[in-house]
Amino acid sequence: MLLKTLIAFVFLAMVASLAAGAGFLIKDGGRSRRVLVSLKLRVGLAALLVTLLVYGFYIGDLGV
Repeated sequence: MLLKTLIAFVFLAMVASLAAGAGFLIKDGGRSRRVLVSLKLRVGLAALLVTLLVYGFYIGDLGV
């Protein structure tokens, strides 16, 4: 149950990072580094999400 909650939290953090990046892009016109930082964070969160999913399937917590 904890793993599923963690996966949901990481996914929501990715969506929040996406929204923040879109806001920075609109507000700054893409001229600041905040969009790049948001993208780096989102890529890191995506890697963490994939790792958690693979781990969950490996231990059988997310399997059929």
